[in-house]
Amino acid sequence: MIIFDPMSTLVERHQHILGALKKKGSVQVVDLCQELNVSSVTIRKDLQFLEDKNQLFRTHGGATLTNPYIGDRSVIEKVGIKSAEKEKIGQYGASLIEPNDSILIASGTTVFYLAKNIQPKGNVTVLTSALNVAIEIAHHPGIEVIQLGGIMRKTSSSVTGVYAEKILEDFSCSKLFLGVDGIDLEFGLTTSNIQEAQLNRKMIAAARKTIILADSSKFGKRAFGKICDLDGIEQIITDSGVSPHIVTELEAKGLEVTVLSV
Repeated sequence: MIIFDPMSTLVERHQHILGALKKKGSVQVVDLCQELNVSSVTIRKDLQFLEDKNQLFRTHGGATLTNPYIGDRSVIEKVGIKSAEKEKIGQYGASLIEPNDSILIASGTTVFYLAKNIQPKGNVTVLTSALNVAIEIAHHPGIEVIQLGGIMRKTSSSVTGVYAEKILEDFSCSKLFLGVDGIDLEFGLTTSNIQEAQLNRKMIAAARKTIILADSSKFGKRAFGKICDLDGIEQIITDSGVSPHIVTELEAKGLEVTVLSV
């Protein structure tokens, strides 16, 4: 790690920040303070300046090269993004399914990788809102699939609405495996569709434990629909691209964070 003189020029600091962003995709204020040997006030002013120049986007505790506010994209478009990370996360999530378990699986590309990796021990009951998840696991003789009904969202190949929410009132599951579009330390968990966010809240209420499956690109992002605050979940499974600073903050909030090497 290069330690800069505290009197390093404005231009040198900005070059260092943009170089770190280009290399890692995101940076944290605490890390930049150590690397540049300056105060957090100075770093935040630097980030504000660079954001005003449209060279980065500020996030909670840092900055990113990509816009942290997420729009709705189709599952077909998203399935190939971070596929190695999603595969590893899906494998680990599937290992948490116990014999004779009753679980909920929400929609999204990361939970689809979970579905691909389920090797049931004993009989397992799966409730899901995602049509692609239901089709993927339907061939397993040891899995009973309960498909939630409602209005189908074409972008996510999943259902939403009052019918799906009403069905959930009749069930209590051990675990919910939930994919999200954004994880923000202040704002919480979000998805790009408000109806899906509402259904996700009902799913959380129907499960004894909520496990978030999210690759590291989801941290520091916000989508339109808020699902819940971070205290509404128990565990996050992600990959080693996540900032150690973020992991520390999540653990300080009482969350179990599983970081997988990819």
